[in-house]
Amino acid sequence: MLYQISSGQGPAECELGVAKFLAYLQRRHQVTVEELSAGYHAETYRSVRLRSDEDLQAYVGSIQWICRSPYRPAHKRKNWFIDFSRLDEVATQSAFDPEQIVYESFRCSGKGGQNVNKVSSGVRAVYRPSGQVVECTEERSQHLNKLKAAARLQQLWEQSGRAQQAAVKNSHWRRHTSLQRGNAQKIFHGINFE
Repeated sequence: MLYQISSGQGPAECELGVAKFLAYLQRRHQVTVEELSAGYHAETYRSVRLRSDEDLQAYVGSIQWICRSPYRPAHKRKNWFIDFSRLDEVATQSAFDPEQIVYESFRCSGKGGQNVNKVSSGVRAVYRPSGQVVECTEERSQHLNKLKAAARLQQLWEQSGRAQQAAVKNSHWRRHTSLQRGNAQKIFHGINFE
């Protein structure tokens, strides 16, 4: 399962809280860090994306850390909030399989000399897994039009995979910016994060 610890655009103390909560999880659970977004101070993080086979649902939500600021000793605030959330997995797109293309031929106008409107050189190609459709009529030869149509379908397939990954990454970022302060799921105290 994929999780994210986020400072939620909070101050440097929240970024330190992210680092301390990550260390807390690493001591108690099997977690693998997948991505780190560095904070303002050394060894602090704006956000951390991690993976674990263990169920960490008990931590999901707002995490409160009660501690005097180590960066601003005269600062009166001592309640810092971070967010721990479970993220949607990015579905890995299967490899493009040319065997899944269905071709239909049709007559088309254009180049072809005496063969215009007599030979079915136009090609419509459908990729079965996604339902994507392209037509190719530029070439005189049906074979060349099939090759072009297959190349276009593969390009469409790859573009849709990149768009899907970008949409999931964007939703992860929006989650990073939606920290709810208060109503903490877990509360930690002191500089030792206990």
